Amino acid sequence: QLQASGGGLVQTGGSLGLSCVNTGTIARINRMGWYRQTPGKERELVARINSDGSTNYADFVKGRFTISGDSAQNAVYLQMSSLKPEDTAVYYCNALRLGVPEFWGQGTQVTVSS
Repeated sequence: QLQASGGGLVQTGGSLGLSCVNTGTIARINRMGWYRQTPGKERELVARINSDGSTNYADFVKGRFTISGDSAQNAVYLQMSSLKPEDTAVYYCNALRLGVPEFWGQGTQVTVSS
């Protein structure tokens, strides 16, 4: 299972960090990442990190968010800075292991006030 933490309420321009831990039940993870979703919209990729350490970011967070994780893919972190009201969403941790359905953590709310 994936256990996410962090999130909360922050003012525009502020910073916030999210953490997600693989509680140990998911083996051979190939990639971990963060997605977000707002009411009425599809879940969208925010950032992801592969087992080789390479990263991918959505254009709307480049230069503001940083994803990191441990080499064993047991945890993934998202440091968010220069937050904007449009970053308000429920953020979900994700883990991918090839050949099986993706794993999702519980969502954590991030609210950016204007």
